[in-house]
Amino acid sequence: MFERLMGLKAIAPAVLRQRMQHEPVTIIDVNARQSWLAARVPGALHLDPMGYSESDLPPSRDATLVFYCSNFLCRKAPNAARRAKSMGYSNVYIMSAGISGWLGASLPTERGEVAAKRETVFVAGA
Repeated sequence: MFERLMGLKAIAPAVLRQRMQHEPVTIIDVNARQSWLAARVPGALHLDPMGYSESDLPPSRDATLVFYCSNFLCRKAPNAARRAKSMGYSNVYIMSAGISGWLGASLPTERGEVAAKRETVFVAGA
C-alpha cells in the first residue's frame, strides 16, 4: 500500500522465498528487536529503519534489497527502503505483507540471537 505511494516495488512472501533460493537477496527486518528475535525471514538483518548507514548495506548499488516490518499497515519498511533508494540503491523492494504475511504463508523462519562469526587469526611466528 504505502510502497506504491512512495514509488517502491512490492514483493510477495512466496515470491521472495523463491528468489532467495535462486539469487542473492539482502533481507532487512525493521521491526522492533523483540519481534526480530521472536520470528524473522531466514537470514534477515535487523536494522533501525532510520538509523542504518550505507556500511550496513551491501557495497553494490545493484544488490537486491528487501525491507519488511510487521504488516501491510506498517510504514517503517517503506521509509527505510526509500532511504536506501536515496543512497543510490536501485533494486529495492518492500515485502508489504511483513512478517505477518510470511508467517501466514507458513514459510520457514529463524528466531533468537544469531551466533557471532568466529574468526581465527594466525600470527606469523607465533
